[in-house]
Amino acid sequence: MNEPVSEIILSAQDVAKRFDTQAGMLELFREINLEIRRGETIAITGPSGAGKSTLLSLLAGLDLASDGSIAIAGQNTHTLDEKARAELRSRHISFVFQTFHLLPELNALENVVLPLEIRGTTQATDRAREWLQQVGLGARLDHYPAELSGGEQQRVAIARAFASAPDLLFADEPTGNLDEHTGEAIIEQLFQLNTDQNTTLVLITHDNHLASRCDRRLHLHNGKLQEWPQ
Repeated sequence: MNEPVSEIILSAQDVAKRFDTQAGMLELFREINLEIRRGETIAITGPSGAGKSTLLSLLAGLDLASDGSIAIAGQNTHTLDEKARAELRSRHISFVFQTFHLLPELNALENVVLPLEIRGTTQATDRAREWLQQVGLGARLDHYPAELSGGEQQRVAIARAFASAPDLLFADEPTGNLDEHTGEAIIEQLFQLNTDQNTTLVLITHDNHLASRCDRRLHLHNGKLQEWPQ
């Protein structure tokens, strides 16, 4: 008996991105085609300036492509206005960034609670507390970002990302500001939660070891996205 085909959670067809510059039109990339299935782990690698973060913004519906189309959970982002794209992101997507993006005036618990309350999640405080405990910060709920180490701040960011039960988690160099030991612990946490929650994980990374751990590795270079054999 054949296994059921996994649901395609994100697809990109013939995507291009261009910018007007003083020197003329700059085409960052073109003819990007991609399908990502629910529960996959994907690494996007490439040299600095190749457009990896820009591609992430397009795939996540934060920006619009110059050409082509991108669909998140079956919805074409090009047919939606900004409000509808924001609602689509709220329902399906979370982010983990290199610089944590925590609000300094809120403690760890409040940083996780706030986006849940904005989404109208019931029992947001209980859910936030559970996720902080799951990432090992149950004793640090009342601490502010300045009172937490870099690794602890990134764990708050991970708890915030997973607390909303996203279908897609985009992580842009999530260990870039961490030492090797702490970064490895953070990556273990991300992959474990990906497995436990069946969340699709899309990583931008310069770390070849990290990229090799993903189900698929995509390399962006000279305007083209190519899949590398594992």
